[in-house]
Amino acid sequence: MTDTSTGSAAQLLGRLRLPVVAAPMFLVSGPDLVVAASRAGILGAFPTPNCRTLDELDTWMGTITDQLGEATPAEPDARAPWAVNLVTHRSNSRLADDLALVAQYQPDVVITALGSPLPVMEVVKSYGGLVIADVVNLALARKAVAAGVDGLACVSAGAGGHTGHLSPFAFCSAVRDFFDGIVTIGGGISDGAGVAGAIAAGADLVYMGTRFLATSESMAQQEFKQMVVDHGPDDLIISAGITGTPASWLRPSLVANGLDLDALATPAPRSYDSGGTEDVAKRWKDLWAAGQGLQTITSIQPVAQVVDELERGYLEAATRLAARAIASAQVK
Repeated sequence: MTDTSTGSAAQLLGRLRLPVVAAPMFLVSGPDLVVAASRAGILGAFPTPNCRTLDELDTWMGTITDQLGEATPAEPDARAPWAVNLVTHRSNSRLADDLALVAQYQPDVVITALGSPLPVMEVVKSYGGLVIADVVNLALARKAVAAGVDGLACVSAGAGGHTGHLSPFAFCSAVRDFFDGIVTIGGGISDGAGVAGAIAAGADLVYMGTRFLATSESMAQQEFKQMVVDHGPDDLIISAGITGTPASWLRPSLVANGLDLDALATPAPRSYDSGGTEDVAKRWKDLWAAGQGLQTITSIQPVAQVVDELERGYLEAATRLAARAIASAQVK
């Protein structure tokens, strides 16, 4: 079994009010959402392809750093932690430039996606950051562990956007057979009870995107937010016909854009080039993705209010679990 747990990993988890990551969402997560999430006591994150230019990425990272405050040697944990998501697929021509800004601004966590984490390891480790690899199956999880990552983000069935096929709980149990680092699971978890269940199952963090999509600080279009509020998990469709990778889409948005749902059975060519973000964005601008946690979202709320609700549900579930454990012990 591989153990990559470090003091910095323990410090990160200890700095969070709740073990939740506001997962990076394409065209949705921006500085406002990251700052609000981190200030509320969870880990805010955004994907660098949300910035069309390096200048814009520089501005975003500077804004987040300024608003979350600077850490000091005397108080290294004073600043709320944040994360950035890098696409490491070979088609991303901007990776080296994005990574240079990572070295400059030093986010606490770098989440890699759609490719090997190896290209980011040296830079992130040089300043003491953590690398978490976004994976959708066990084969990719093993490769990421072999590369020396600090954590895995196990994207499971029920996740919005690019999704996986394994149950979050099955995925967590399987990776715990060979990995003792940070395990993050996501896929349809959108309330505090789900977070408590994930932690009880052996996860360290929960990846939660859809729950923060319909927040005041999200960059999603108002119509997108309202569609999330108005629809449920039966209104989703899984298809690789748009980006080339299986993703969970809101069926009403596909129909509204005149797409032939039968034709989406054929995978599209894969391209994840941050340098060509404008072209990629066109595929997502009006074609909206979401995960199976839709049912818990009944209104558009500020991030802080969502986190308050998650905390209440988490503590209530933890109390129920503790009571059950005590009762079981007494039976013995």
